[in-house]
Amino acid sequence: MLTLYIANKNYSSWSLRPWVLMRMLEIPFQERLVPFAAHSNWEEFRRFSPSGKVPALVIDDANERGTIWDSLAIAEFLAEQYTIVWPVQRMTRAWARSAAAEMHSGFGALREECSMSCAIEIRLHAQSDALRRDVARINELWTEGLTRFGGPFLAGEKFTAVDAFFCPVAFRVQTYGLTLEPAAAAYVQRLLALPPMCEWMQSAKDEPWRDAAHDEDCLRAGALLRDLRVQPR
Repeated sequence: MLTLYIANKNYSSWSLRPWVLMRMLEIPFQERLVPFAAHSNWEEFRRFSPSGKVPALVIDDANERGTIWDSLAIAEFLAEQYTIVWPVQRMTRAWARSAAAEMHSGFGALREECSMSCAIEIRLHAQSDALRRDVARINELWTEGLTRFGGPFLAGEKFTAVDAFFCPVAFRVQTYGLTLEPAAAAYVQRLLALPPMCEWMQSAKDEPWRDAAHDEDCLRAGALLRDLRVQPR
């Protein structure tokens, strides 16, 4: 049995990666959502994640028990059993892994200035040079993959882990109105239209929780245009 621990769907970009990967590839798992409100008590998250962070994948069956507590490590663990996690062709797979690793460790300005909040829309006050460089690199990277491997996904015809790692960026593009080149913008729309992405978005809208630190990050970045979330009681 696989159990995936995640946090608020509105905010948790790291949780989205393995969740959408497993849903798209029809890898069975149970979802356990622990809101960020509990993260004020680090030990609450430590009950299921050694790092005190999400996501965490807990394996509990007759032959194996353990926890994988990083989104990239989760993807690689799943790839050992499911060959569809990464592209089949070796060099395509190498490109996809490189792109996913770049997302995993890079794009600091995008993360800092455009904190993920799926169910709101923000007009940015301004874009730093670092953010513009990150957006330019996203354009370049996505256009390369779509052109080189023929689309509609980054590494070819099928959704793989590299797409899952950029799904949070698609939500950021939508939230902050980031401008992309036509091929990259069309790719964002394809990701947003995927049934699991639509389900995630609806759940983000319906969540009753708010996390003040996340909301403050968003409002520092720009002016609130729309808030599609249910109002807290």
